[in-house]
Amino acid sequence: MTTELQEIAITEEKPLLPGQPDSVKEAELAARILLDQGQEHSIETPHGLLHVTLHGTGNTRRPAILTYHDVGLESKSCFSALFKFEEMQEIVKNFTVVHIDAPGQEEGAAAYPAGYQYPSMDQLAEMIPSVLQYFNFRSVIGMGIGAGAYILSKFTLNSPDLVEGLVLINIDMNARGWMDWAAHKLTTLTSSLTEQILTHLFSQEELSANTDLLQIQRERLSKCTNLSNVELFWKSYNSRRDLNIDRNSPLKCPVMLVVGDQAPYEDAAVECNSKLDPTTTSFLKMADGGGLPQLTQPSKLTEAFKYFIQGMGYMASSCMTRLSRSRTTSLSSSYSMEGSRSRSRTLSQSSQGGQLPPSPSHTMEVSC
Repeated sequence: MTTELQEIAITEEKPLLPGQPDSVKEAELAARILLDQGQEHSIETPHGLLHVTLHGTGNTRRPAILTYHDVGLESKSCFSALFKFEEMQEIVKNFTVVHIDAPGQEEGAAAYPAGYQYPSMDQLAEMIPSVLQYFNFRSVIGMGIGAGAYILSKFTLNSPDLVEGLVLINIDMNARGWMDWAAHKLTTLTSSLTEQILTHLFSQEELSANTDLLQIQRERLSKCTNLSNVELFWKSYNSRRDLNIDRNSPLKCPVMLVVGDQAPYEDAAVECNSKLDPTTTSFLKMADGGGLPQLTQPSKLTEAFKYFIQGMGYMASSCMTRLSRSRTTSLSSSYSMEGSRSRSRTLSQSSQGGQLPPSPSHTMEVSC
């Protein structure tokens, strides 16, 4: 008996090879979008709710990178451009990133009722441990600008064991003096809140030139639906107290101070540099950085940040391409370069267990 064989053509509608099933690809795409947008959380603290955005998987084996924005900004407008910058992705993929919004400053936040008692700067710092407890982080590397730099510094003084390193942009650790207070009072009478904040954020050169970035920030503030909340944060920052940091009671972690050349707080950053431990402090003055160097010079700041992280023993294989370093006791704009010095003498000498002898404060120059 013979058997008749028939050819049947089978066409795969969803071929399995090469590649992966569409369902897997769709899941991976959704995960990437989620990580890019971040996971938003509202966290209870002793002084009210905090809006926090988490990027990454929440890996607790390494310190998280924790950011805190300045007055007139929120986490997205302050840090998104920097952390989405192409060269920053090498860092982002190795660390969990946590962005804190000061109370009532996040996009779409409801305005506080009249008479609301906004937290003081000290109280804002006291809210941060609740964030670490919520995510079960053992330690963080802090990055703050302006008011955020002050808050992270205060947090570090309160809880030194929770902070492995600090990047402080435009830090002013002093309370307003009488002259500053009088000038501020006069300004409040003659300038709108928006103009006051722009003067805080930008250098005189940027204000005179009316740069594109300044115009963007002015428009964003003019359309802000919770400007009364911004004003509360502004008043809290202007009522800050001295941090009382000096060589006898310094921040007990590696610190990188960053300020743009001609930025509003250039002198304040220089003064802060003089009061910190010179063996664990680096000072980065960025040419053409302006008042918001994380937005105007993301490449230079990323390179310096990688170098700083390397000094703490992380990302040892990362390649540095743009950062040239000088060590000098002078804080003038004319730096002496040490091109032949080995990069093994890292930004943070504390990671070497204090084996290196004390040295002058580090000053770095970044060049393209």
